[in-house]
Amino acid sequence: MPNVPIEQQFVLTLACRDAKGIVHAVAGLLYQAGCNIIDSQQFGDLEGDDATGLFFMRVHFQAPPQLADTGTLGTLFEHTRQQFGMQVRFHALARRPRLLLMVSQHGHCLNDLLFRWKSGTLAVDVPAIVSNHRAFEPLAASYGIPFHHLPIARDTQGGKAADEGAKRAQEQQLEALIERERVDLVVLARYMQILSPALCERLAGRAINIHHSFLPSFKGARPYFQAHARGVKLIGATAHYVTADLDEGPIIEQDVERVDHTLSAEDFTAVGRDIECVVLARAVRWHVEHRVLLNGHKCVVFR
Repeated sequence: MPNVPIEQQFVLTLACRDAKGIVHAVAGLLYQAGCNIIDSQQFGDLEGDDATGLFFMRVHFQAPPQLADTGTLGTLFEHTRQQFGMQVRFHALARRPRLLLMVSQHGHCLNDLLFRWKSGTLAVDVPAIVSNHRAFEPLAASYGIPFHHLPIARDTQGGKAADEGAKRAQEQQLEALIERERVDLVVLARYMQILSPALCERLAGRAINIHHSFLPSFKGARPYFQAHARGVKLIGATAHYVTADLDEGPIIEQDVERVDHTLSAEDFTAVGRDIECVVLARAVRWHVEHRVLLNGHKCVVFR
């Protein structure tokens, strides 16, 4: 933002029951404190059978130097928070969110996010890359990012995909890494392992996954080949928050691309990978810019 030091820029996000006077109270308080509102968006979920009756707001503002601290701003806002029963968060834009990227054996989303980070279009820090394979260790090294190989031992006798004890041990290493690196957001950039319910709970609202949008029609291996065999005309991708319900978390972003009979199954796969990259990048950017607010099983996204 021109002429506005990043150290003085903050984003306020809030959610509460809809009521009269919320916007007036928020804007008035910021004005009285000497803040300057740069951008403001709001939404009331009031219509439809599934309406939650909640009000959501995102305010990007400049704070005067004496208030340029999230703790100070929170204290200033306490009375208004209690008055409306708000869930309130202040985010300092000077603090870059820390991302942990996870991948298995398809690296298109990982490579895309790393390029966006390196080119400065994604304002984050990436302290670590985690994989259950070593395929992208050289890619991580080329960007100067520590690579952590956390394999999961297979259970060859019990008939399960992975030994539960080994899986839990691997997740404990992952949890320790997240804690040690002060990770704000975990991005499953085509990480093809199911996270345990306990880990999903621990990462609630701060883990994003990407997958094709053929579910539940085309499950399992080679979904793009399955779609090609059925003559599908639209290919899409979905980015959502991770929950214990596999691939059913709150949706942040989706997109589609039209295809036709002239394309091969390999062409379908290439189109799908491009869409996955774009959709995941949008979801990650909107999350780190504090534009996504959870609304039950849905998301409010202030773009």
